[in-house]
Amino acid sequence: MIRQMLPQQVKAKLDAGEPVVLLDVRQPEEYEFCHIAGSRLIPLGDLVRCAGAVELPTEGTVVVYCHHGVRSLTGAHLLMQAGVEDVVSMAGGIDAWSQLIDPTVPRY
Repeated sequence: MIRQMLPQQVKAKLDAGEPVVLLDVRQPEEYEFCHIAGSRLIPLGDLVRCAGAVELPTEGTVVVYCHHGVRSLTGAHLLMQAGVEDVVSMAGGIDAWSQLIDPTVPRY
């Protein structure tokens, strides 16, 4: 089962200084339009091809996000299959982040 985390929970982890890797699985043009500062872009199609080869920090939670939280479920599942243990999907995606955490992040 894929664990999910609400944007407020992700923000709390970041604010507490906990190690968090933000992984955006949207397309490059979506990422260019808006993204969460400090996130890393690996489009879902690329992740499908190379999930086992993705180098991620071994400490902390990998938080996968997309636009609304659907693609991120697949991304989190792929990473779990590749052996990443502490991985979650951010419920509601960057759209929820914009609404609940940072209204300066443009919505589309």
